[in-house]
Amino acid sequence: MNVRIGKSPLNDGQVRIISSKSDGHRAMIAAALGEEECVLFLEGWNDDLEATSRCIEGLGGEVVREPSGTLIVPVPRNAKEETILDCGESGSTLRFLLPVAGALGRHVLFEGKGRLPERPIGVLLEEMQQHGCKASSDHLPVELEGRLTSGVYTLPGNVSSQFITGLLFALPLLEGDSEIRLTTNVESKGYIDMTLRTLQSFGVAVKETEQGWFIPGGQSYHGPRMRMVEGDWSSAAFWLVAGAIHGSIGCQGLDMESAQGDKEIVSILERFGAESKIVLNQVTMTHKEMKGIRIDGAQIPDLVPILCVAAAAAEGKTEIYHAGRLRIKESDRLAAMADCMKRIGVEVEEKPDGIIITGGCNPPEGEIVIDSYGDHRIVMAMAIAAVSLGVEITIEGAEAVNKSYPSFFAELTKLGGVVDVL
Repeated sequence: MNVRIGKSPLNDGQVRIISSKSDGHRAMIAAALGEEECVLFLEGWNDDLEATSRCIEGLGGEVVREPSGTLIVPVPRNAKEETILDCGESGSTLRFLLPVAGALGRHVLFEGKGRLPERPIGVLLEEMQQHGCKASSDHLPVELEGRLTSGVYTLPGNVSSQFITGLLFALPLLEGDSEIRLTTNVESKGYIDMTLRTLQSFGVAVKETEQGWFIPGGQSYHGPRMRMVEGDWSSAAFWLVAGAIHGSIGCQGLDMESAQGDKEIVSILERFGAESKIVLNQVTMTHKEMKGIRIDGAQIPDLVPILCVAAAAAEGKTEIYHAGRLRIKESDRLAAMADCMKRIGVEVEEKPDGIIITGGCNPPEGEIVIDSYGDHRIVMAMAIAAVSLGVEITIEGAEAVNKSYPSFFAELTKLGGVVDVL
């Protein structure tokens, strides 16, 4: 799907934020490992959550979506049959369920599409193979068999927090105690904190240590019969940036006590100079004169694309650093955003682990066509760039938004954005 985004600015207004994809994955998997059925209250659905749903059913559980909630029927513990798990393009689904399948002793063929087969899983599989499992490859498709054994798991903390989350889900199910030890500083720690909160809510104990986490074995998941999934700060960031650049936009359904690292969008936009207002579960961002800042991207990689757009509206230079991991996301997000921003007339300097953007936008004459790079966050960031910076653009492959936020363009239209499907 190709879409043309008009340059008309968005109106002031509010957006009801969809449920967090990150919290949704975790809640679904924890519920699927539980001893009783659980109903999750999820607002919105997307391709990545569908991938996790499909894989839970592939393991023998059930996911029943109703208007009143999403029912999760747990997976059986002693199933022996081989199965295929199609993870689509969801890195979370793949990396969370690899250790879970190992803990369950399942013989599984993991598959995926898009850029997922290129994304790294070798580090995780190597540790799993040292603890009882056998893997046919270090990338997708990969056949996994054997059963995980307890012990010490050693991982870098700066490749993917999803490796750690997958092990945190799996290791409590093993007979003996285990430990995760990190060899580097952890990045995206907020996502690990989300996992720990989920585990706690399902009655699973994990103890933090100086080097990582100690996980007692022989535990069971016995959590709530009903659970609300948090609103998504990653999705809210697009609207909050639009409000910071022009007008005033509020996002409803957010938890200021959330462990989601992307709630830092509020303090970052305040540093740029925008004005925020928080009332209960609504955050409103209002435009004020913005000036360039320095941003450490280590803990907030998913915010970097939309922060590039905020930087283009700020006077002076903005540097985003410690963002090298963006090169192994759904796209090479540093290269993709550098290309897209240059196409609309923004001065950009790409670095190995970051990006420098000089405020100001001088779009060239004629039609401007942007490649989505098959990346949902690139599409949404550039759509906000069009309406906020006053540039009409055509985005090719805009259906990539279905990975996380299928209703994004509908919300953009509600706020006065002009969206034409070509």
